[in-house]
Amino acid sequence: MAEKALIAMSGGVDSSVAAFVMKEAGFECTGCTMKLFDKYNNDEPSGKTCCSLDDVEDARRVASGLGIPYYVFDFREGFRENVIDRFIEAYKNGITPNPCIDCNRYMKFDGLYRRAKELGCDYIVTGHYARIEKEGGRYILKKALDPAKDQSYVLYFFTQEQLAHTMFPLGEMNKTETRRIALENGFVNAAKPDSQDICFVPDGDYAGVIKEYTGYVPEEGDFIDLEGKPMGRHKGIIHYTIGQRKGLGVTFGEPKYVCRIDALNNTVTLGNNEDLFEKEVRVKDINWISGETPAQEFRCSAKIRYNQKEQPAAVIPNGDTALIIFDEPQRAITPGQKAVMYMGDTVLGGGTIYR
Repeated sequence: MAEKALIAMSGGVDSSVAAFVMKEAGFECTGCTMKLFDKYNNDEPSGKTCCSLDDVEDARRVASGLGIPYYVFDFREGFRENVIDRFIEAYKNGITPNPCIDCNRYMKFDGLYRRAKELGCDYIVTGHYARIEKEGGRYILKKALDPAKDQSYVLYFFTQEQLAHTMFPLGEMNKTETRRIALENGFVNAAKPDSQDICFVPDGDYAGVIKEYTGYVPEEGDFIDLEGKPMGRHKGIIHYTIGQRKGLGVTFGEPKYVCRIDALNNTVTLGNNEDLFEKEVRVKDINWISGETPAQEFRCSAKIRYNQKEQPAAVIPNGDTALIIFDEPQRAITPGQKAVMYMGDTVLGGGTIYR
């Protein structure tokens, strides 16, 4: 009897080709899309975000063409609690969240994974560019072969159980090959661009979303310099993130950058570009993919944002926290973002940056 796979189909070309590859490999496939929130941005250009009605229709058409069942699962309640609410609370506390990682962690590979088990599926499958291998009795998460498309950074939270029941069919492909397969099979989304924006913030107006969902109106406060001296007034801490230069609403005669956000005192500290560089990063809520916390300090490479190249560092682990000390100072270390550690192509784990 063929093994069963639940394919998370976003409506994009990657997940569509993942479904094709799994079916060709002989798996009994079922396609699905998660309905995550009510505003399915019909006015947004195709490909600008995921989760639109057009995306659902594209996924349905591809599944139909492949001859596999397709369902839309209502995950709105979980998405509000685990993604939108976390996003809002983070910004209100002067922290910059990564809601796409939360969506992967709590919706795709937790909520949808549990649904897959309920349906008797052996695997959950997505179009992520990463690789899963088994080595020495344990599963390891590795970078995609195509460095330009590698998405291992956003998957650092995997457990051994999840890795054992997840497949990434595109991990050894590049995007050109993915699109070629889609074109050869007449997929409606073969030329569809990758989604770029956060699905529930398609216009980038984070503050507007927070106000819309909660009615929250941020309180104005002081811009201060590194010595704590007032420099002007800010319009509310939810409008700022570490490293920001544009949109401050105040001019100073020379470029100034957000260096710190203090929610308790409602202040935003400004400084020069050189003030943004630090070597030490404190990380909490760490997930070690092996399932075991390293017993002692070790060296590896790490990065503090998705598009950054990993940098050499020493790591001092302490339970579910760690201190990462980079060899060279890193720019704009941002609380709420994720620090992910690598040993070569293998993801060791990661966690949330904090001060």
